[in-house]
Amino acid sequence: MDELPGFETVKRSKPDEGLPEPAPRLKTINRKQLLLRPIDVERLVPLDHEVRAIWELTGHLDLTAYYETIHAVEGKAGCTAFDPRLLLCLWIYAYSKGTGSAREISRLCDDDPAYQWLTGMEPINYHTLADFRSSHKDSLDRLFVEVLGIMSAEGLVTLERVMHDGTKVKALAGSNSFRREERIREHLRAAEEQVKTPPDEEASLREQKARERAAQETKERMEHALQELEKMRETKPDEEKKEARASMTDPDARIMKQWDGGRVPAYNIQISTDAAAGVIIGVGVSQRPDDSQELMPAVERIEKNLGEIPRHMVADGGYTSWENVVAMDGAGIDFIGSITDRATQTAGSFKQRGVDAAFHPEHFTYDEARDAYTCPEGKILRRNGRVKRAGRTNHRYRSRRKDCTSCPHREKCCPGKANMRTVVRRVDDPAIVSFTEKMKTKEAKEIYKQRAAIAEFPHAWIKERIGLRQFRLRGLLKVGMEALWACVTYNIQQWIRLCWRPRLAKAGM
Repeated sequence: MDELPGFETVKRSKPDEGLPEPAPRLKTINRKQLLLRPIDVERLVPLDHEVRAIWELTGHLDLTAYYETIHAVEGKAGCTAFDPRLLLCLWIYAYSKGTGSAREISRLCDDDPAYQWLTGMEPINYHTLADFRSSHKDSLDRLFVEVLGIMSAEGLVTLERVMHDGTKVKALAGSNSFRREERIREHLRAAEEQVKTPPDEEASLREQKARERAAQETKERMEHALQELEKMRETKPDEEKKEARASMTDPDARIMKQWDGGRVPAYNIQISTDAAAGVIIGVGVSQRPDDSQELMPAVERIEKNLGEIPRHMVADGGYTSWENVVAMDGAGIDFIGSITDRATQTAGSFKQRGVDAAFHPEHFTYDEARDAYTCPEGKILRRNGRVKRAGRTNHRYRSRRKDCTSCPHREKCCPGKANMRTVVRRVDDPAIVSFTEKMKTKEAKEIYKQRAAIAEFPHAWIKERIGLRQFRLRGLLKVGMEALWACVTYNIQQWIRLCWRPRLAKAGM
């Protein structure tokens, strides 16, 4: 064998050339043997491991609502229940590591030191974990509020300034699961027949019960799909009602546009974040694709959770409707939001209609004394009624037909089939005027610049760290619970980072 550069070949000397060289003595590996060793469970994780922080925090929570649902009591027959505190810690820690499967958590309880420390080396069936996550909705709401109470006591929640934002998360349903009414009714009839079918005598009792349960769940899901179909038809014009479709796997899901332009079944998660320390103080799940009607419900959730409303609230253009501006003013909340350039929007609308720039509304002169407009050609447009809407009143002014039909510039001013020109004078509510002037100030613009970093971070954290890019549960109620689990986990992780670890470091641990 050739020598490597910089190395010399070392030859072993043999004391006796006539004897064979002795083989090296090595320890053999026996993977088939069983070992019995003592395990100090308390030392499975270090003192600064986050699983200890989760266990410590849950020990300060009032879990009475969870314990009240346990039917196994001392002195009576029944299977001993797992401590709800343990199940809470398992799910919170699992979500923080991006694990959302009950089966995977059950497996980790056998292998992972952190899960073993929590359970004391006891195995937990995945059914127990799955049932716990998707039940106790009211108890989970209380848990979220109690965690907020602890963080408020630490000074992490001030309600001085709250940032609000929404994001779309995919539903556990495919786009091809959406069907029209006729197909849903076919599946409903098939499910009803399946429910009435006599049990198979050759199947075991367990198999019979499973088939009956599956048939009944399918029947209920089809009935729910028909109900959701009617809700969707209420929001569609008459010509589109027959084309309405509902999902047969998750009837509560809606087709929503995603960030990449695609359209998939999804839910709209709404999160309110306190700007002081980035703590989530309100979370809701909506079926609406747009955000315009989600701002005031967010305020109501914050007040329900913390007993008071925020002093300032910041949201993007999706929430900055005139209705919301007026409502926030009425609620006594200083609202900061993005506003659309009305002049640019109006100019784009007239350009699309083919109106020449010389005949845009700004070139019409308003006479307040006569309450009338004069067009660039000197013709009078008199008042023709008004329309009152949230935050504004639109006064309409219209020309006479004979003035427009005889005008040499009719095609530039009233293109197409229009034979009269209409101008709208908009009178804004005082709240709108005040808001518009406020958003022109440097201070308001600086506050709005902070919105993205604070409001969008929880959404990014939940999607990236927890992996909640698609829900693992179905139905608006259970989807709302999963969103709440994710937000509780997020808040506890912030408490660990901002409170628990600094205290631990201060104590020299």
